Amino acid sequence: MKQSKQSSSPPRSSAFSTIKAKWQTKSDFLFSLRKFFHSWKNVSIKWRIFGAFVIFTILVLTVLWIFQTVLFDQFYEHTKRNELSNAAETIQQNLYSPNLGNVIDETARSGQIYAVGLRADGKILFNSDFSPNRFSMMIGEHLMEVLQRTVMEGGKHYEVIRGKNNDIHNDSNRALVYATVQKDESGNQYMIFLYTILTPQRATIRTIRTQIMWLTLLLLVVGALLALYLSKRISAPIIRLNGTAKELATGDYDVVFDESGYSEIAQLGHTLNYAAHELGQVEQLQRDLIANISHDLRTPLTMISGYAEIMRDLPGENTPENVQIIIDEANRLTALVNDTLDLSKLQSGTQKIEKTEFDLTDNIRNILHRYDKMTDCVLTFDADCDVVVYADELKISQVVYNLINNAITYTGSDHRVMLQQVMDGNQVRIEVTDTGEGIPEEKLKDIWKRYYKVDKEHKRAQIGTGLGLSIVKSILDLHDGAYGVRSAIGKGSTFWFSLAVKQKLPLQVEKNETEGKQK
Repeated sequence: MKQSKQSSSPPRSSAFSTIKAKWQTKSDFLFSLRKFFHSWKNVSIKWRIFGAFVIFTILVLTVLWIFQTVLFDQFYEHTKRNELSNAAETIQQNLYSPNLGNVIDETARSGQIYAVGLRADGKILFNSDFSPNRFSMMIGEHLMEVLQRTVMEGGKHYEVIRGKNNDIHNDSNRALVYATVQKDESGNQYMIFLYTILTPQRATIRTIRTQIMWLTLLLLVVGALLALYLSKRISAPIIRLNGTAKELATGDYDVVFDESGYSEIAQLGHTLNYAAHELGQVEQLQRDLIANISHDLRTPLTMISGYAEIMRDLPGENTPENVQIIIDEANRLTALVNDTLDLSKLQSGTQKIEKTEFDLTDNIRNILHRYDKMTDCVLTFDADCDVVVYADELKISQVVYNLINNAITYTGSDHRVMLQQVMDGNQVRIEVTDTGEGIPEEKLKDIWKRYYKVDKEHKRAQIGTGLGLSIVKSILDLHDGAYGVRSAIGKGSTFWFSLAVKQKLPLQVEKNETEGKQK
């Protein structure tokens, strides 16, 4: 008995091996599938377009084959069934109409339909005069049987019948039968019986299949050639752009991207040209930054180191003047670092502004007062009234400082800098004017850029970082304030900004002068 059990049931190891083999086969298939899709991702766009077009052509032809050969007969019978159903409905609607005969005759002749109306007692209500054939004679013998079958099927009956020889291979010997049972006004049942000859389909399908076969070969050849042409035409500009982009990636910012071809490709080329131009400018600005920062850092560090060594090595050189020079140079380094950090914070969006209402006019007067002992330039300020604005007082003060420092740096030999407050409706505009060499018109749009210098050889009269105008722009952008510059070669430049006015006040300087006279 034990031996019998062992022989009748497979060992567990064998079953486990079978499962393992099946799982391994499945895993190998999935691996192959993943490998195929991975390799497809690495295929160039040219061959992807070609393959997609060819696959689309094959799918269209396949669908055409299915519908024209496989489903043609079913579609044809479905159409005929709808025709018989609609004809029966038309006859039913005109059953008690004096025009019934014309309706039946028209229906029978237009659709090649044989129609019979039969009461439950076997009495013929109507009969089309469409020429009867062997089917009509055969059907006439079994009308009562069809009536009973239709009643049992719920009032509707469809059937495909064949001739007496019942040759299933001969589709020329078929007819479609449709019967519906209704009740008249008296509640008596009657049947509308219709049939039509089904046109032979096999010869038609063979003809269509032959045509489709040749059409398939032709379309495959034409489709492949067209796909190859279109894939080349579509991918060619992309390939050119890719090649140019590789040159751009190496640092060649003078490359020109092709803007011809399709609209999307042309737009991409235009965008890449713009990007290349901007990257070239950024690259140049970075070079300028390195040069400027190196110079600005090297000079104060050299001064600090030099004066410190003098004070250490030479007796009597530990003077307040030398100490002050070291302090000034250290302050210069601090200003450079602070301006760089401020600009980075402003442009990154991490710097937040804290708006309050303050007297802008009085703020500017206080700033100018601090310059009395800091510069030999003559600074003047013209204002008709005091104005209160809603802004970040510290940041707006920084704007004023930077514009004044820029004007002092580039003013003319007369050492004059003029500030003016101009009212324009509910806006106040602050203008800072120097008498320097001016800025060429083609360079006006670039002066607000980070690290940009109009004259790289210009020796500034005052200490600065070269970031002032970029800081001005960033602060005013945060305030949604307007700003700009007017310049004339040989006459100087006027930088301006405007803010919304919250309140107008009497000119406080007049009040201060009166109080001074009384004292």
